[in-house]
Amino acid sequence: MYRHVFWDLGGTLVDTYPQLDEAFVGVVRAHGGEVSLDQVAKLTRRSTGAAVAELSRGFGIDGAEFERANRELKALWRQNPAPVMPGARELLADIAAAGGLNLVVTHRDRASALSLVEGLGLGVDDLVSTSDGHPRKPDPAMYRVLLERHGLAAADCLAVGDRPIDAEAAHAAGIEAAMLESAAAPVDDDAEHSVDTLDGLRVLLGLG
Repeated sequence: MYRHVFWDLGGTLVDTYPQLDEAFVGVVRAHGGEVSLDQVAKLTRRSTGAAVAELSRGFGIDGAEFERANRELKALWRQNPAPVMPGARELLADIAAAGGLNLVVTHRDRASALSLVEGLGLGVDDLVSTSDGHPRKPDPAMYRVLLERHGLAAADCLAVGDRPIDAEAAHAAGIEAAMLESAAAPVDDDAEHSVDTLDGLRVLLGLG
């Protein structure tokens, strides 16, 4: 059984993908192109940067336009956050009630991440972002920072994410991983566990 959870944010605790996919489809269509939400979803599930690069190259659109659409979406989320993943609030609360910590490890800049966490009322104990000066995943630095800061044993922890780099970074810090799989864009990863919903994590955490 695991006690503490290291969470990815976008796509794991917060359902950011649908609006991001729609924003990128909108950029392509504004230039007379045509791309489906499913096609974009397969790219964004790899990474936002990969989606920008692929769409920019494929449709001859300056990548800055996709970046601007992404920034505008993040600004919108400050007042109207993306929806929380089903079961996330309840699971976070139950982990805390059982004496565990909920720790967020994200590429999202700190202001954007905090606006989502606070706007959605998510019970998070600590958050580390690349904007704190840490390298991006799959580098394990952010996981190691939180392990040390809270005096945790890696064996007591589970890392939950939605992209292969989440599992890769966690493993490099000695933490086992669970992948929240997306029907829109299944991924190949090395995570020890795979779930379709956050409630699927409960048995791993001894929460029923």
